[in-house]
Amino acid sequence: MHTPLALFVVLSGVSGPAPVAPPAPVAPVPASRQLAWQDLETCAFVHFGPNTFTGKEWGKGTEDPAIFKPTDLDCRQWCRVFRDAGMKGVVVTAKHHDGFCLWPSRFTAHTVAASPWKDGQGDVLRQLSDACREYGLRFGVYLSPWDRNHPLYGTGEPYNEAYRGQLREVLTGYGPVFEVWFDGACGEGPNGKRQVYDFPSFESVVRECQPDAVMFSDVGPDIRWVGNEEGEAGETNWGMMNTAGHGRGNDNPPAHRALYSGELEGERWIPAECDVSIRPGWFWRENENDSVKSAEKLFDLYERSVGRNGSLLLNVPADQRGLIHEVDAARLMEMRRLIDATYGHDLAAGRSAIASNVRGSDDRFAAGNVTDGDATTYWATDDSTTTAAVEIDLGGTFEVDRVMLQEAIALGQRIEAFHLELRVDGTWMDAGQGTTVGHKRIMITPRVKADAVRVTIDRARACPTLTRVGVFATPADPRAAAAGP
Repeated sequence: MHTPLALFVVLSGVSGPAPVAPPAPVAPVPASRQLAWQDLETCAFVHFGPNTFTGKEWGKGTEDPAIFKPTDLDCRQWCRVFRDAGMKGVVVTAKHHDGFCLWPSRFTAHTVAASPWKDGQGDVLRQLSDACREYGLRFGVYLSPWDRNHPLYGTGEPYNEAYRGQLREVLTGYGPVFEVWFDGACGEGPNGKRQVYDFPSFESVVRECQPDAVMFSDVGPDIRWVGNEEGEAGETNWGMMNTAGHGRGNDNPPAHRALYSGELEGERWIPAECDVSIRPGWFWRENENDSVKSAEKLFDLYERSVGRNGSLLLNVPADQRGLIHEVDAARLMEMRRLIDATYGHDLAAGRSAIASNVRGSDDRFAAGNVTDGDATTYWATDDSTTTAAVEIDLGGTFEVDRVMLQEAIALGQRIEAFHLELRVDGTWMDAGQGTTVGHKRIMITPRVKADAVRVTIDRARACPTLTRVGVFATPADPRAAAAGP
């Protein structure tokens, strides 16, 4: 049974008792660095190194550094493409499993200093970090612990100390770093031995050198792998997870359910990052120029990652020239146009809202906060109320097929179940149901002409919060919208 509109509390001009306290945080809650990272939403991953020139995905570490010879390396071009595509940061493979370093490291001879590029005087990290600052992007690094070239790999602490030295080089020599990307790959080194990584000490170096950086791995500590390389988070996706029983790489259980969906009872805040490549492989290959993902596919990945309380890390590898290939750049811009065409105009923005309950009848927690465009304000209910509804009048009839919800996650993720309704010709129709919301949840609804939307929170861990309810429509002709004028 739907709650009659007359029983809703109208928020404009609400007056009541003395101001009530804000909702108490529900643990676990994100650190400031995690909140800042989630706000970025979409970043680029750039795989670049000797594999770009050999066509391999995993180099053996025996490649001659002379093979690394980009003819027109221009990280400003990378950043210009990524910025124009709406991305907010770049994570580069500073060192992949082959051990080749894109900067002149003092801890190995297998670096750009041994290559003919710029007569051995080049530094990709310097060029990229400078370009990131110029174009307003965040700079991040992937430094593989597995090193198939380093002579100390497999010796235990001597290699771990060398790896910590490399971490310090990249974390102290190139300005602010927003993300440090660890994976758990652990295979043989040049001596045929495997290495036991000292991840706690690696993490300590990051905290010491870049306290505002988030660290990625299967188990965080700041952000987690989503459990697949398809760029997709679970429709249920908690920002929390228990790390007990989970490791990195092969030490992680084969069932990645906790990675894909998070855990309602998770003790630590470790939101999901969804990594995927724009191409079939992670490194550039000329024979994949015709296999770059379409704009529609990239748009779908955005909705399945960012739109499911995750973050999208989209790999766009540099080619043998040292540039983002024209095909990849074109697809990114088409994706940007589709996102803008859909989410650039919020039909609910600035519209009036009413709610079945407002915390303490206090204007600070009014339903109108979900449409005011201010991410710092939110609608909240009384502590005793975990089932409630908020309704927005669109001020006219519009085609609708997307509804966006956002929680005030600084107070913890709360919503466990909700459902949507759209008002069509004066009658409320069911428009879908979901579970988690978190930073952002995009719901695909039937495409109808509606004049109002109602969001009902059916179950929550504590009094629910919503900082935004947005209403949108995808373009009638997505291909034309992607192509642009």
